[in-house]
Amino acid sequence: MSFQEYTLSDFTQVLASKEAVPGGGGASALVASIGIALGNMVGSLTVGKKTYADVEDEVRAWMEQASALCEDLLHGMDADAEAFLPLSRAYGIPKDDPSRPAVMEEALRTACAAPLTLMRQICRAIELLEGFAEKGSRIAISDAGVGAVCCKAALQGASLNIFINTKSMRDRKDAEALERQADDLLEEYTIRADWIYETVLEKIRGER
Repeated sequence: MSFQEYTLSDFTQVLASKEAVPGGGGASALVASIGIALGNMVGSLTVGKKTYADVEDEVRAWMEQASALCEDLLHGMDADAEAFLPLSRAYGIPKDDPSRPAVMEEALRTACAAPLTLMRQICRAIELLEGFAEKGSRIAISDAGVGAVCCKAALQGASLNIFINTKSMRDRKDAEALERQADDLLEEYTIRADWIYETVLEKIRGER
């Protein structure tokens, strides 16, 4: 059964359990999907309004991309679990088994792939949220800010799932290459998410 089919109550219960999956990666994917859905909410409250007629086509294009991205992020809950299961099984191989190091290394590399893909998807979500925050309806601008906060948290969460695995990799060249990719995304997009939040906050509080 896909995690997408779980109720929120069921998902949080299994998340809180000792089951191997879902974990931080699946939770990050869910939080990011909520973040970009909030961006689409801003879009929905923008299109069709005379005040925003000059940006309607642009906002509609963002909404279409955001809808597809939301689905991808929800699929990410299962993708993260699928990527982690080989590692979970590898940990069960006896330490004196000569095949263990190679199996572990490959499983660690596989376990890094899903959160790295997730990070890239979240970065695109943050880019779309920038547009919604800048040109979307002012009555819903706080939702764009909340979306950015969600996506920043999800981005940082996904990165931790990379770093916990690269720490155990024997091939330090590969590990460092994965870490650099994650670091580069964090460096640029946490700043951009913060910019959205600060911009939204300024617009809201500046109207008093």
